[in-house]
Amino acid sequence: AVPQGPPVYVDLAYLPGSWSARTVDEEFFRRVRSLCYVVSGDDHLKEGVLRPLLDALLTGKHQWGTDIQVTLIPTFDSLVMHEWYQETHDRQQELGITVLGSNSTVAMQDETFPACKVEF
Repeated sequence: AVPQGPPVYVDLAYLPGSWSARTVDEEFFRRVRSLCYVVSGDDHLKEGVLRPLLDALLTGKHQWGTDIQVTLIPTFDSLVMHEWYQETHDRQQELGITVLGSNSTVAMQDETFPACKVEF
């Protein structure tokens, strides 16, 4: 059992990828309260645990009891993410969760990759 304690507030939190993403549950989101959560890890392992992770965000954020706005930043395109976004959009709005999508790209050292800008 994890001992109870006060939540931790941060500006930006990266959510684990691959099999480690299974450790992120509603208790994680209840205790680690971030203005922005980055969901990275475009691989087949992440797809299998992505929906429970996203649902845990909704459940954990509901327990905050505050009007803190949260931005979710996926770093990859995912059918699971699209389905979750559409199915839970009303709930996201109720909880003050924004999913940030970007069609912007950055070119650096002969490489081009998708990017988004986050300001605090």
